[in-house]
Amino acid sequence: MHRIVKAPAKINLTLDVLRKRNDGYHEVEMVMTTVDLADRIHLTVLSEGTMTIDVDKGFVPSNEQNLAYKAAKLLKTRFNVQEGVHIYIEKNIPVSAGLAGGSTDAAATLRGLNDLWNLGLSLDELAELGAEIGSDVPFCVYGGTAIARGRGEKLEHIPAPPPCWVVLVKPPMGVSTKDIYGKLKVDSLKHPDTASMVEAIKEKDFNRICKELGNAMEEATFSLNPEVLNLKKRVKGFGANGVLMSGSGPTIYALVQNQSRADRIYNGLKGFVDQVFVVRLLGSRHE
Repeated sequence: MHRIVKAPAKINLTLDVLRKRNDGYHEVEMVMTTVDLADRIHLTVLSEGTMTIDVDKGFVPSNEQNLAYKAAKLLKTRFNVQEGVHIYIEKNIPVSAGLAGGSTDAAATLRGLNDLWNLGLSLDELAELGAEIGSDVPFCVYGGTAIARGRGEKLEHIPAPPPCWVVLVKPPMGVSTKDIYGKLKVDSLKHPDTASMVEAIKEKDFNRICKELGNAMEEATFSLNPEVLNLKKRVKGFGANGVLMSGSGPTIYALVQNQSRADRIYNGLKGFVDQVFVVRLLGSRHE
């Protein structure tokens, strides 16, 4: 038996860091939505019970460190599954980019193996399992658009934003989320207005969504990586409606309503950065 599962990337429309918690994590509040840039997870059931993984890009771990492998192992041990699986990941989402690439691969593996192994789990149950793997995995299990709180695992689903084009630009370096959080001074952060963003989404007000974009981690990332700030300025210079860094970076994205402008931004950046993508906002949940 074989199944191919789509694993879409996410972007943050807002990202707020509220405080440092006693467990060492930070309390966050953010609005996330999915975009149509996706990895493809090929799952093949193995009768002999072994688990193997391959990735088509060399810089992604193809061993038990991979989050998709961890997801499969969690299901196999928790539900005492006798069959094994071979996981092959077709990687299209840039790595260490603030786009939840590893988390969405894990989530797609949970959804796919739930079917292939006939476990009969609901999305809620899969999301609960996903929280054991990583903070972004529960959101990726559902997809769609949501307010995420806690470490990112407490979700409140909201309607999809109005359809638009998204230009994603990933500069050639990766960013360590741990380093960025280490540099954050929570008291002096610029906090986005999550409630206003949610209102704008519910009203399908594209211009207001663009106005309310905000990421409290930008400053820390920019101070460690000034080239990310320069990239954001460059993208803004091409006349996008809204521009923001996703997650802890370094990917910068632009929201635009018409394709010709999206193509213009893409063409303007292509000679400057290798990884540029023009995709649609997805925003609706997995079935």
